[in-house]
Amino acid sequence: MISSVLPTYSRAPLSFVKGEGSWLIEADGRRFLDLGSGIAVNALGHANPALVEVLTEQAQNLWHVSNLYQIPQQQALADLLVDQTFADTVFFTNSGTEALELVIKMARKYWYDRAPEGETPRHKILSFEGSFHGRSTAAIAAAGSEKMTKGFGPLMPGFETLPWGDSAALAAALDDSVAAVIVEPIQGEGGIRPLPEAELKALRAACDKTGALLVLDEVQCGMGRTGRLFAHEWAGIIPDIMMVAKGIGGGFPLGAVLATAEAASGMGVGTHGSTYGGNPLGCAVGLKVTQIISDPAFLDEVNRKAGLLRQKLEGLVAAHPEAFEEVRGSGLMLGIKCRAPNTELVLAARDAGLLLVPAADNVLRLLPALTISDDEIAEAVTRLEAAATAQTAAPKAAG
Repeated sequence: MISSVLPTYSRAPLSFVKGEGSWLIEADGRRFLDLGSGIAVNALGHANPALVEVLTEQAQNLWHVSNLYQIPQQQALADLLVDQTFADTVFFTNSGTEALELVIKMARKYWYDRAPEGETPRHKILSFEGSFHGRSTAAIAAAGSEKMTKGFGPLMPGFETLPWGDSAALAAALDDSVAAVIVEPIQGEGGIRPLPEAELKALRAACDKTGALLVLDEVQCGMGRTGRLFAHEWAGIIPDIMMVAKGIGGGFPLGAVLATAEAASGMGVGTHGSTYGGNPLGCAVGLKVTQIISDPAFLDEVNRKAGLLRQKLEGLVAAHPEAFEEVRGSGLMLGIKCRAPNTELVLAARDAGLLLVPAADNVLRLLPALTISDDEIAEAVTRLEAAATAQTAAPKAAG
């Protein structure tokens, strides 16, 4: 028999009933140090008092009116994002997947409006091996991996997946049929793989040369996770369109598409919509999250704590070469490339009271709340070391 909840997830046997900052509390009272943060969602920790306050206040006044009317909370958040970023305009969604759908429409509409009469508009979207942009039919077509697409064909046409970091393949593919190139400055699901700043700059230059729009997917690496409000800021480049979600809501479902006026020029009245996107509840929380994270002093602290965590992880890797190979990533979006199976290390860490997230390329993802304390960083590394010791000792004990 099928379960009442569609069985599309392989869930851990844990039922959390309460969250406090970087900690989750199980129904049986056990406390777990959470270095997954709901996969980079709980950017300010669980049950952050400032977010609880603003959500409660908004919930007591107004939940939903739809986009038939002006929504002051939505306007305030859009104004702040425009002020803090490259963007001229913002559309709010409920998730990163929904943001991807608008990105595709926006890019193709941009070129439809510019196509000479009788010619086929640019429509192709280039993406990269190892990418993850969501699980809609368009998003899996963009990612292109067999793991994502098997059994769901025929795939939506108009996408081409290129090898990661292959500039020659990009140059060959970037012709006058390409509407946009979409890339994660740091791949999350793909194994915490940062695109080097020089390559991101070269990608921007290549798009400028051919006219293709540059779309950045900062759903996982954005909202302060790398120590800047958005990861692309480290390279000093400006995208045409950017996807945001996860951390922007601090745990409340919220996403956004940010764009320049030029890139968004085709999206007039009636071209897109969302029933829940930009609702008062989500935007009230998102506004508070963005106000907190965009504060330079807050970002300085993220960078300081990121340096501390990385230093401790590098020491851990050096001390346990039988379990770990290297540390990769940026800010508080770090990965440990494992020699031992990452899934086994996730289980061993769970036994030690530490929650981690696996990724491709046998990587452990560490995505702590940006508010994690120094003591919690030290405790996390201690528990991870205990997990590595237990996991590598297990086969010997069995033999």
